[in-house]
Amino acid sequence: MTEVLFYQLDRRPLEAVLPELVEKCLERSWKVVIQAGTEERVEALDAHLWTYRDDAFLPHGTRKDGNAALQPVWLTAGNDNPNGARVRFLVDGAEPETFEGFDRLVFLFDGKEPAALDRARAAWKTARAEGHAATYWQQAANGRWEQKF
Repeated sequence: MTEVLFYQLDRRPLEAVLPELVEKCLERSWKVVIQAGTEERVEALDAHLWTYRDDAFLPHGTRKDGNAALQPVWLTAGNDNPNGARVRFLVDGAEPETFEGFDRLVFLFDGKEPAALDRARAAWKTARAEGHAATYWQQAANGRWEQKF
C-alpha cells in the first residue's frame, strides 16, 4: 500500500515548503515526481527550484530538458513517471491517476482555499477507502509540522 501524506499549507506558501520536503527525499536517495495542475505551473516551479535559495538548488528536469531517467526530480502536469520515482508530490490541484505504484503520495494544498480543501478531503476519503495509510499534517505556530490525525 502507498503511504499518503496531506500537508495543509496555512502559514507558508508552496514555494517555501516544497523544496524542503523534496530535499528530504533526495537526502534519502529517493527519486521524486512533482505533478502540478498546469504546464504554466510546471514552468514556474522549474524556475523556482533553480533559485529558491542563494546557496542551493534542486537538480531537476522537465520534458523540455529530456534525459528523464537521469533526473532525480521530474516536474510534470501529467501522470507520467519517466524517472522511476517512488515519491509523487501533487500540487495546485493535480490529481493522481491512481494511488498505486508509489511508496508515497504527498498532497500539498492551500488550507485557505475552499476548492483545495474539498479536493484534499476527497483524496483523503479515496486513500482511506482503498486501504492506504493516510496522515494529515498542519503547520504549528512555531513552524513545525504536526500530525493531526
